[in-house]
Formats: sequence, C-alpha cells, structure tokens
Amino acid sequence: MKIAAVIPAYNEEKTIGGVLEPLCAHELIDEVIVISDGSSDNTAKIAKTYRTIVIELEKNQGKTNAVLLGVKSTDADIILMLDADLIGLKREHITQLIWPVADGQADMTIGIFKFGRGATDFAQKIAPFLSGQRGVKRTLFCKLEKHNVQDYGIEMALTLVAAKEKINVKQVYLSNLTHVMKEEKRGLVIGFLSRMKMYFDIMTSVVKFKINENASS
Repeated sequence: MKIAAVIPAYNEEKTIGGVLEPLCAHELIDEVIVISDGSSDNTAKIAKTYRTIVIELEKNQGKTNAVLLGVKSTDADIILMLDADLIGLKREHITQLIWPVADGQADMTIGIFKFGRGATDFAQKIAPFLSGQRGVKRTLFCKLEKHNVQDYGIEMALTLVAAKEKINVKQVYLSNLTHVMKEEKRGLVIGFLSRMKMYFDIMTSVVKFKINENASS
C-alpha cells in the first residue's frame, strides 16, 4: 500500500519547511508532492531542499485544482492532504491521519485542531467538514470527477461524496496544531476577502453537488 502526501501551497515560504520536515522523515510516507500554486516567493525553492516532488504552476489555479493535480501525479492508494501553512505539525499528527485509513478502520479521516489556538480550534469545532487535513483513499477522489468543484470547495466536496456513498469517515483530534489565518498572511482586508471567496466556493460546491445528485436520480 502506497501513501503520498499532497501539499497545495501558495506563497507559504514561512511555514512550508515546518510541514515538510516531519513529513519527509515519516516512515509511512512514500512520496511528498508539493504543488506551488503560482507562488511568487521562495515556496518552491524551499520545498526542493527536501525529499519532495515539486510541481510549479505559473498561475494560481486554486486549491482544488492544485490538490487534484497532485493526486493525478501519483499512483498512491492513500492520499494525505495537508495545508502548507500549518504550525506545530508533528510525527504523531501524521500517523493519526494515516493509520485509520491504512488499517481499514476508515475510508477518510478528518483532522480537527485541539489545544492549538482559540480561533482555529473554534472554527474547526463548529465546521469540521472544512478541515484541509485529511487521509483519503484514492477511490474517493475518483468519485469527485463527475462534480465540478470550485477552488476551496474540495473539502466540502469530499465530505458530501462520502456522505452520499455512505463512506466511513473518522474524525481525529490533532493536539497543539494550528495554522496561519488568511488575515494574518494577507492583511485584514485582503485576508477577509479571501475568506469570503472560500465560503462562496464552498457554497457553490454544495449547490452544484445537489444539482448533479438530483439530475442523476
């Protein structure tokens, strides 16, 4: 059973190293694939200093396209999705996300921050389906092909498909892990607009999924 980590990254030079270091040292990870999604900083350059496959996109194509490109570039049976802006990623977090899928306990895991930071802990507590930290069987990604998923909507799309197909999903709590918020990375105004775009993409994904589901029934 082959396991690949897929890391979409857009201008994450400050945090990408902290994510890749424990990933590349983990004995269960066979491949680490970084998709630099139109980054204009040193994200790709830093990623190349680790045991990784780096895919550089000239223009930003959005998280969904980046993740799916990473999935298509590997034949791994299990995909570990991680955000590139994580703070405090440890070996045990990686194992927690991977092992239930590799051991047959679940088809997908969803990682929920706990004891990381108040703001990010609370956000994931009320909306765990938005978490970008997941262990996913490749077969679940194959089921996404018939759905037109917009940008950040991939997490919601995976959740919706899992529910429709009655796929076994397990939530795991990732202690002392958090991430950099959009407002911190891009400033208050641009960060807020980016967050609103994310929510719009998520809602668009839900609507399109429901339309496709009704059309096929």
